[in-house]
Amino acid sequence: MSKIYRFLSEEDTSAFCHKVSAALAKGWTLYGSPTQTFDAASGTMRCGQAVIKDVAAEYTPDMKLGEQ
Repeated sequence: MSKIYRFLSEEDTSAFCHKVSAALAKGWTLYGSPTQTFDAASGTMRCGQAVIKDVAAEYTPDMKLGEQ
């Protein structure tokens, strides 16, 4: 059993909420508080949220986290 971690980020639109909701629907759990920052290069606000999940597989660096 391994615990895996992902950091989800997206522009501050409904796409971010959908990305987090999709992860929750797949069994991921929120980890910590969401973040928000201004991306000066693109002139947009960006949101981020860490999520974690326990999986039966051993962790390897080539594991596709989004597919777990």
